[in-house]
Amino acid sequence: MKSRAARILTAVGLALAATTLTACTPAGPGDGLGASHPPGQTVAAFYGDSYTRGTGVSDPELRWSTQLSEDRGWAEINPSVDGLGFVVNRDLLRDDLVELIVAEDPDIVVVTMGLNDNFAPPEEAAKVESAIRDDLSTFANELPDARLIVVEPFWHTERRPASVDTIIGWVRDAAADVGADYIPGASRWLEGHPEWIAPDGIHPNDTGHAEIAERMGEELAKLGL
Repeated sequence: MKSRAARILTAVGLALAATTLTACTPAGPGDGLGASHPPGQTVAAFYGDSYTRGTGVSDPELRWSTQLSEDRGWAEINPSVDGLGFVVNRDLLRDDLVELIVAEDPDIVVVTMGLNDNFAPPEEAAKVESAIRDDLSTFANELPDARLIVVEPFWHTERRPASVDTIIGWVRDAAADVGADYIPGASRWLEGHPEWIAPDGIHPNDTGHAEIAERMGEELAKLGL
């Protein structure tokens, strides 16, 4: 018998996959990996999907993570990949992003993963939950001096399948278990504002990224960052 989580992913997550994320396909990692930084500069690494990679903006400098890093004087490492989840499309990557980020030894790690895992096959529900715990545990254990910030997974349509809240719960609980800071509410930051979405109907546009940068900045300020 399937678990309740598996049934949720089956009933609503997969039904949306064909129509909402067909444009999200894996791309190669990059963006700041291996770069040198001035002594004393805070290095922030971002672990996410197309929403964090900046798909949908007219210029990479306008993506929310870059705006946030520039405002705070951080050196940005952002190997985020379109279509990636904690499980979804992960086996298509040549290099695992968690390993790449750990190798950079950043001062801050911001995790925004989870949206694409709503489209995982039903039999992988338990695997998604386990991968969330494994990734956050790896960051916490391998980067004990880094500030680990886990963000509620983004969402992008008015239709909100039950799997969204299921995965949010897994991410929130895993963050608490490793003592990470947690930013709630991000799945609703774009809600009710279709004008903040790019013509593809999936990704934030320039205005959407500016809004995410502002909201993220407010939340980080509450955490003393």
